[in-house]
Amino acid sequence: MTDTPTPNSISPPRQGFSLRPANALNREGWVTAALFLPPALLLFTLFVVLPMGEAAYFSLFKWNGFGTPEDYRGLYNYERLISRDIFKTALWNNMLVILVSVFIQLPIACGLAIILADKIPGGNIFRLLFFLPYVLAEIVAGLIWRFVYDGDTGFIAKFTEWFDLPAFYILAEQDYAMYAILAVIVWKYFGFHMMLFIAGLQAIDRDLYRAARVDGASAWQVLRFVTLPLLKSTMKLSIFFAVLGSLQLFDIIMPMTLGGPSDSTQTMVTYLYNHGFIRAKLGFGSAIGTVLFIICVVFAVVYQKGFFRDAE
Repeated sequence: MTDTPTPNSISPPRQGFSLRPANALNREGWVTAALFLPPALLLFTLFVVLPMGEAAYFSLFKWNGFGTPEDYRGLYNYERLISRDIFKTALWNNMLVILVSVFIQLPIACGLAIILADKIPGGNIFRLLFFLPYVLAEIVAGLIWRFVYDGDTGFIAKFTEWFDLPAFYILAEQDYAMYAILAVIVWKYFGFHMMLFIAGLQAIDRDLYRAARVDGASAWQVLRFVTLPLLKSTMKLSIFFAVLGSLQLFDIIMPMTLGGPSDSTQTMVTYLYNHGFIRAKLGFGSAIGTVLFIICVVFAVVYQKGFFRDAE
């Protein structure tokens, strides 16, 4: 004889599970996708796919931006681009920004985040002060630092005056202008990455720290074996943002040097702007933009496949 289940003996469904059939859930998913995906695809097509397709098409012509492009040149613009020293300088400057962002800016941001994540006196004030440069528009930041670096009226001028040194125009020096810009980039963006790391630190379970202390781990061991490994996903995201932002660097450089002196601070985007818009060489500028787009896409795909695979 089997026992008849009573209402009290029936266990309620576990929280988070639905009693509805799976096909009903699938239908809801398709309905949601049908409602929200087409507008996103339309915007992506209008503002990304079509402009890049047009840029790739225009890059095959010698064109000044007026009328219909008719002077077909094939791959001439690309051959000309690759053979020019300015292209190599721009690529090297972008690579230099990437290296400084990854190996100087991110460690500074991570170290400050670890310090400020704990409840220390004035911690919130320091967070605000460090994040404030990121809130400034890039053009404004560039203008501020152009004044700071000015050899006649800026901080550099006061410094040389205090120590009775000759006037020094750092942004006019080919050997130093790019390094001055790199310092501004670190100052401008480290606060953004610091906040990312703070968010990652706050997501770590506090019980792990308590367990490590119970086991007798030192502060260095806790940092090395608990904190840093659990910040790996945040670090990967910060590197992704830093590299893509470095490849698209433009707004800070233009008010500071316009890519000079003698093209020593050109990046891919400033090179595109100076030739495509200032000199009205839209065909050549489109070739620069197409090459930059390919570099960004290749990096994004390779990075996502190679570095995010274990996180998935």
